[in-house]
Amino acid sequence: MGSANNLFFSSNSDSQTLHRRITPTDEQFDDQQERWNELAEHLRPALKQKTGCDTRTWLQGSYKFGTQVRPVRINEEFDIDLGFYFEWDGESDGGLYGPLELKSFVNEALHSFAEGRQEVKSVSSPKPRCERIRYADNFHIDVPTYHLNEDDARSLANQNDSWEVSDPKAIYLWFKDAFEDAYRGRVRRLVRYLKAWSALKFPDVVSRPSSILLTVLVVDAVLTLGVDILTADDDAFRSIVSEIADRVAKSQSVLNPVNEAEDLALRLDRSDWRKISEMIAELKEQCDRALDSDDEVSAAYVWQEAFEYLFPVPEAGASVLAEKSNLPAPIFVPEIAVSATSKANRNLTYSGQNKIGPIPKGCDIEFRLANTGSLPFGATVTWTVRNEGREAENKNDLGHRVGAGLVAFETSAYRGTHYMDCTVKVGGKVVAMRRVPVEISGVDAPRRNPVNRPAWTRFRR
Repeated sequence: MGSANNLFFSSNSDSQTLHRRITPTDEQFDDQQERWNELAEHLRPALKQKTGCDTRTWLQGSYKFGTQVRPVRINEEFDIDLGFYFEWDGESDGGLYGPLELKSFVNEALHSFAEGRQEVKSVSSPKPRCERIRYADNFHIDVPTYHLNEDDARSLANQNDSWEVSDPKAIYLWFKDAFEDAYRGRVRRLVRYLKAWSALKFPDVVSRPSSILLTVLVVDAVLTLGVDILTADDDAFRSIVSEIADRVAKSQSVLNPVNEAEDLALRLDRSDWRKISEMIAELKEQCDRALDSDDEVSAAYVWQEAFEYLFPVPEAGASVLAEKSNLPAPIFVPEIAVSATSKANRNLTYSGQNKIGPIPKGCDIEFRLANTGSLPFGATVTWTVRNEGREAENKNDLGHRVGAGLVAFETSAYRGTHYMDCTVKVGGKVVAMRRVPVEISGVDAPRRNPVNRPAWTRFRR
């Protein structure tokens, strides 16, 4: 077992772990379920009346697999896949309507559903293999259109007015049947870890390996290595990354396990695949270094190279790691001067050393390295925000890299205790770190000049 296994997963749901930080909250799951149920209940009768076909919906994708991860950046969206099925006997080409016509009916029904609903942001233009409805609270539902016949065979309608062989139910059953219940949950966690890493390292969705591609890579790796690797999550993750790194370096081919005529990697060009191979090789090297670390703190700093602000750092205070870096740098403990000023009332100021708070929401905060004269020669100073708590989690704002330099600036936005991590490196190796707690109250600061005039005077020009 690696030194940081407990930072990957814990049965204690209150613990800050990688798995908790990348998994949607219960509230987010409930909101998504309410949205897709409401949409399905609108589409089924409306499109049955429109076409005369029996209709049904089937949830698919990451939500169905139990491998959904939260968006890793605050402005990104959750993705739900809700398959819509028109039923008739026989072949797909034998229906009263063609694939493009049925796709257009679904798009029209989404527009009808969206009318007058404030929670709906927009209905997107038709996509090659689905329609998309976007919601104001940062998620969207993709609705692919299928034909379903009496033999339970499925075909997907595309924008080229043709039918594709596509069976989301078959691949879900493949995943479900690949492992016994005792192992399936652990495999789901490994899929989530790799998907979160991919979302961080490939911000461009076009060049990012797809969710189903990553899922197949993980499942195939576990099946190849055997379920005996499913012990500690950090060890298991290293094992499957090593297997995947070797595989993608040898070949750009990942066949659909239920339809070998489909190559899941085909949409990626050679340069995309080369980049993926290079990044996974780098991840493999990071895994090896993390597992070779002597203690939890040292391992956590290696893991955060892979998972950035998503990976929790132990409560280490001013961790001095110079003695572990084999560098001729003197021991250095960062001292951080912190000040905050309310945006609503610039007369309200707060200050602290190595911590601050409680402060209200809506403050500008400055973090300044105070003992710059003692910095080791050649040192670089970087700053990373790590947010915690349900309010930040429900906004999908778990942190970000602030940048490098002797000063960093942030704002107070979410109730709870959050952290600014100041990391000092020499020669690319961590030699010191200071974690600065920022305690934020659940109230806004009072305005400097509240309006006390009678109500009738407030709108005079």
